[in-house]
Amino acid sequence: MTGNGVLQILSYFALIVLLTKPMGVYMARLFSGERTLLYPVLRPVERLCYKLTGVREEVEQRWTQYAASLLAFSFVSFVFVYLFQRLQPRAGFSTAMTPDLAFNTAVSFVTNTNWQSYSGETTLTYWVQMAALAVQNFASAAAGVAVAVALIRGFARQQASAIGNFWVDLTRGVLYLLLPLSLVGALFLCSQGVIQNFSPSVTATTLEGKTQVIAQGPVASQEAIKMVGTNGGGFFNANSAHPYENPTPLTNLAQMLMIFLIPAGLTYTFGRMVGDTKQGWALFAAMSVLFLAGVFVVYGAEQAAFNMEGKEVRFGIAATSLFATITTAASCGAVNGMHGSLTPLGGLVPLFNMETGEVIFGGTGAGLYGMLLFAILAVFIAGLMVGRTPEYLGKKIEGKEVRMAMLALIATSAVILLFAGASSVLPFATASLNNGGPRGFAEILYAYSSAAANNGSAFAGLNANTPWFNVTLGLAMLIGRFLIIIPMLAVAGSLAAKKKLAVTSGTLPTHGPLFVTLLIGTVVIVGALTFFPALSLSPIVEHLLMQQGRLF
Repeated sequence: MTGNGVLQILSYFALIVLLTKPMGVYMARLFSGERTLLYPVLRPVERLCYKLTGVREEVEQRWTQYAASLLAFSFVSFVFVYLFQRLQPRAGFSTAMTPDLAFNTAVSFVTNTNWQSYSGETTLTYWVQMAALAVQNFASAAAGVAVAVALIRGFARQQASAIGNFWVDLTRGVLYLLLPLSLVGALFLCSQGVIQNFSPSVTATTLEGKTQVIAQGPVASQEAIKMVGTNGGGFFNANSAHPYENPTPLTNLAQMLMIFLIPAGLTYTFGRMVGDTKQGWALFAAMSVLFLAGVFVVYGAEQAAFNMEGKEVRFGIAATSLFATITTAASCGAVNGMHGSLTPLGGLVPLFNMETGEVIFGGTGAGLYGMLLFAILAVFIAGLMVGRTPEYLGKKIEGKEVRMAMLALIATSAVILLFAGASSVLPFATASLNNGGPRGFAEILYAYSSAAANNGSAFAGLNANTPWFNVTLGLAMLIGRFLIIIPMLAVAGSLAAKKKLAVTSGTLPTHGPLFVTLLIGTVVIVGALTFFPALSLSPIVEHLLMQQGRLF
C-alpha cells in the first residue's frame, strides 16, 4: 500500500464522520414530525400529496398494517415497471424485453437491487429509464428508510400499539430527503461533465477510421439517485466506470460520499430518536471497523499485485478498491471497475460484505435494520453467557424477537446457498459460465449473494440473461428484501408494546467498546460459519492456486 492511497481512504472516512451527525439530526427531526429547513417550502406539497391520495397523516398503523401497506405498494410498483418494459415496443422502440427479463428487472428495481441482465443504453428507452426505473430508485430507497424508522420507533416507544404510518414515512423520505439530495447531486455532476440530455446516439468516426456509436441520455439525474438511494443501476452498461457517468476523481469521491451519506446518518438518527446518541455511535463504530478492515484488505491485495486489470486509470488502485468496498458494504452495486478482475482476496471482501447481509452501513434503511438484527442476536448471546434475560435499550429481548431475527438470517442465507448449489450442477445453468473451476463457482455465488443482499453488482463471466437465472435471481431478490423487512417490522411491533426496564448493575451496556466488539464478532462469526465452506471453494482456493502459480 502507498501513503497516497491510504490518505485517500482515510480522507474519505473523515468526511463521512463529519457528515454523519448533521445528516442524522435532519432525519431524526424529519421522521419525528418536527420542522426542518425545507418545511416552509415543501410542507404545502406534502399536504397536497396526502389530500390527493386520501392519507390521514395523524393516523398511525400497527406493524401488520404497516407491512401490508409496504407490500401493496411494492406489488403495484412491480406491475407498473413490468408493464412499462413489456409495452416498450408499442412506443416505437424495437427492443422487446422477454417476460423473464422483464420480471427480473421489475423485481430488481422494486427491491432496491438494480441487478441488470441487460445493457441499458441499447435495451431501454429514455422514457422507461426515467418513468419506471428512476422512479423506483426513489420509491424503493424511501421504503427502506421507512422500515428503519419504524424499527427505531419500536425501540423508542413503550406500551404502544403503532409504529408510524408507512405512507407518511414514504412521502417524507422522497420529498424531504431523496429529492433534495438528488437535485443537488445531479447539478454537481452536471457541472463536472456528466451528461444530461435527450439527444439520440451520436455516430462518430475513430482515428482508426472505424464507426463508433456514442450513447446519450438523461444520465446525471439518474446517477444522483442511483447513489443517494444506494440503488446502483447504471444508465450505461459500464456503470460508474463510464466517463459519462463518472468522469473525474472528484465525481468519484462525490459518488462514494452519496452512497454512505444516508446509511451513516441513520445511525445517529437511531441514537437521537431512542434518547441516547451513544447507542447510535456504537453502531457507527461497529460498522466503521468492519468497513475499514475490508477496504484495507482489498487495497492491500490489489496493490501488492499491482493489479490494474479492470480499473480505470483516472481512478487508480486505491480509489477503485475503496469504491468496490463501499458499494458492496452498502447495498448499492454501482461499480467504477470490474469486480471480476480483482485478485481472489480482493474479490473475497465484496463477496463477504454482501453475505453478512450488507450491514456495514448498508443500504438506505436496510443497513440499519440489518445491523439491529445482529444487535438483537448479540445481546441474546450475551444474555445466555451470563444467565440473564437479554435486554437492549431497556427492552427485553425474548423468544419472538430472536425467532424473527433468525428467520431473516436463515431465509437469506438459504436462498444464496441453495440456488448457488443448484446452478453449479444443472447443465442449463453451467452453460452460462465462461469460466470453470473455482472462478466459475465464485461467479455463481457472487450473483446470488448480490441478489439476496439487494446489491446488484456482478463478478462478470456469467451470462445471467437466461430464464433460469432471471427467475431464480428475481426470487432471491424478493426473499432477500421482504423476508428481512417483515420479520423486522414484527420485531418493531413487539418492542413498541413493551415497557422500558430500568438500568441495573446487571444490565449489559450497549454503547461501549465491549458491546461494539461483541456486535462485530457476531456479524463476522455468523457470516463465516454460514458461508466459509462456499468461500473455501471459490476465492480462497483460487488464491491458493494463484500462490502456487497455477493461475494467471
